[in-house]
Amino acid sequence: MSVTYTATLTVREETVLFVSSLLHAERQRRGTRTGTRALSCFKQAILVLRWFLDGTRVAQLAGDNAIGRSTAYDYLHEGVGVLAARAPSLEAALLAAKMAGYDHVNIDGTLIETDRCRTPGPTPGVDLWWSGKHDNHGGNIQVITAPDGWPLWTSPVRPGREHDTTALREHTEMLPLLTAWTNDQLRVLGDLGYEGEAGTITIAFKKPKNGELTDVQQAYNKVHNGIRAVGERGNSLLKTTFKALRNVSLCPWKIGKIAAAALVLLHFQHGRTT
Repeated sequence: MSVTYTATLTVREETVLFVSSLLHAERQRRGTRTGTRALSCFKQAILVLRWFLDGTRVAQLAGDNAIGRSTAYDYLHEGVGVLAARAPSLEAALLAAKMAGYDHVNIDGTLIETDRCRTPGPTPGVDLWWSGKHDNHGGNIQVITAPDGWPLWTSPVRPGREHDTTALREHTEMLPLLTAWTNDQLRVLGDLGYEGEAGTITIAFKKPKNGELTDVQQAYNKVHNGIRAVGERGNSLLKTTFKALRNVSLCPWKIGKIAAAALVLLHFQHGRTT
């Protein structure tokens, strides 16, 4: 026995039409014939947005649309793909930040949790997706934000066992682009998790072992941490807007595309990219 009720999706109609237009273009690219899909592009867009915004279970989406669960997964993956394809590259995001007149950008890693099954890591007894820091399974995503914390770019995913510096180095295009962007007037601010790349990323002074920071270093850290802390708003904004980013039940290697798709939705919904 079931009960029917009315629900409202907290998103602009223009955003639904935007996603619908991307799906329509994808169907044309694939040569999909008219009338061969169970859902229209508009209804598929609603399905995709429900998953992103409300974290609605795929089984629920399938039942609500009278389609099979595998079809619902296909529609969801298609939506994630067309949105992620619109995400800016790091080079474009940094260029836009420079043109916007920003004197710095922030970098911060976040763990997108996943309930995926264990996967053996590179060493015996180590789970590839287990983050000891967060005591949970998940994928590491690097996020570049504007000075006010607005997300500008998200990275592909790395396993949760990797710390921020390791994940940064594994994205081989990141350090060269960040280094090229940095000069005396332009900085990339990060926390002590990026201590290994202090030549490119500006971090606070670390308290020496069995020692103390000088008054100047303490004053510097206070200013640095105050400015950088605003940048952490980006990760919070993504996760509070999109419940799907709080826990991903799909393949963890898809987390990067999911985060990129969420970024595109956020940019369009608010009409802001930088």
